[in-house]
Amino acid sequence: MARTRALLTETERKWLESDETESGSRRYQVVSEVRNRIEDELTEDVTVLAENHPDLLDELRDVVCENDE
Repeated sequence: MARTRALLTETERKWLESDETESGSRRYQVVSEVRNRIEDELTEDVTVLAENHPDLLDELRDVVCENDE
């Protein structure tokens, strides 16, 4: 089965991992795009999971909050 992205595409991962001085404005643009996904789409996804599949929301929290404990 083909892998799908979670939050970042492979290309975005590379841009974010690159040296900030080398990547310039494209890196800044990627940060902005990811921030928008977090604030918009991810927020809506969490709401849908909370209302319709709380077990999946718990799994998401386990992954995202793994190091917060």
